[in-house]
Amino acid sequence: MLPLYYQNELREAGCDEAGRGCLAGPVFAAAVVLPQNFYHPLLNDSKQVSENNRNELRTFIELNAVAYGVAMVDNEEIDKINILKASFKAMHLAIDQLSIKPQLLLIDGNRFIKYKRTPHECIIKGDAKFASIAAASILAKTYRDEYMLKLHEAFPQYAWNTNKGYGTKEHRKAIELFGISPYHRKTFGIITGQAELF
Repeated sequence: MLPLYYQNELREAGCDEAGRGCLAGPVFAAAVVLPQNFYHPLLNDSKQVSENNRNELRTFIELNAVAYGVAMVDNEEIDKINILKASFKAMHLAIDQLSIKPQLLLIDGNRFIKYKRTPHECIIKGDAKFASIAAASILAKTYRDEYMLKLHEAFPQYAWNTNKGYGTKEHRKAIELFGISPYHRKTFGIITGQAELF
């Protein structure tokens, strides 16, 4: 069982993102405040949880969290401000949505741009260390996967239903064959000699 809290004095929100390393689509982030009695045996870093279990966890988290927020920054803004800043912006937008304001933010990773006056702790591999960050990773991942399934309907040639925009061999081959879509990140070094799809 992952520890619920980093400390016991301040109200914490765990924050994580999904899709930072993708070639296409937005980056999503989530922020989650958990109650003191929160427990689910499957809760872990979203990368360690099966798709079916992630979807089960998403419902459980949404029903039982004290507060949660999910936000995205699209590929066009990622190209404008870079993926790291876009990830932090998505986290800030997710924190904005929290109905109960946290007093401490637990951030998955080693860097963060300060959110207003709220103190934060950066925790490397935090999604496998604290329940609130793990819960945020589940929400960010499931919301992003759902979004990529919708984009797949318009651009099935890239197989986003399976690769979710990550740079798999299949995805890169499709880019070579069809060029890039309006949802590809142009600053990620994937432009081919072919025309863009519009």
